[in-house]
Amino acid sequence: MIYVCSLADLHATVKATGASHVLTIMANVAQVVRPETVTEDNHLRVQVDDITEAMDGFVAPDASHVTQVMDFVRGWDRAAPLVIHCYAGISRSTASAFTAACMLNPDRDEHEIAQRIRAASPIASPNRLIVSLADNALGRNGRMIRALDAMGPGSLMVAGKPFRIDLD
Repeated sequence: MIYVCSLADLHATVKATGASHVLTIMANVAQVVRPETVTEDNHLRVQVDDITEAMDGFVAPDASHVTQVMDFVRGWDRAAPLVIHCYAGISRSTASAFTAACMLNPDRDEHEIAQRIRAASPIASPNRLIVSLADNALGRNGRMIRALDAMGPGSLMVAGKPFRIDLD
């Protein structure tokens, strides 16, 4: 199972779910204190800003960031949950969770995965650049982007609430 949350909810979510792995994807990864129940090897920090095009002074997501995410998820044994978080739990984390769910379920319809994310979180707004890069890396031929379009925009909020994505 994958849980998605904000930085503020990270420790409570890991504790409540018994997660063994954490994926941090946000700008200032140095501010994240790893939950003590998660080993250093089971915590990936990917430093990117929540932007969808290159901007001076910011780090735009690129193919190497998506590869890091996918490699980490491939190494997750799925014996205990994975928590994916960004700063607010709305954009980078939901894009990474969508990527993970599509990668772990290669024959599953992208629209179904996206709709499950929407049902779990009315505020989820996956970062479009991350999704586009993942779509390309996974050979989904634009289907992930089309699923994102069909999902529609999330409700506007400052921070998301933790939610779960079932993989089966």
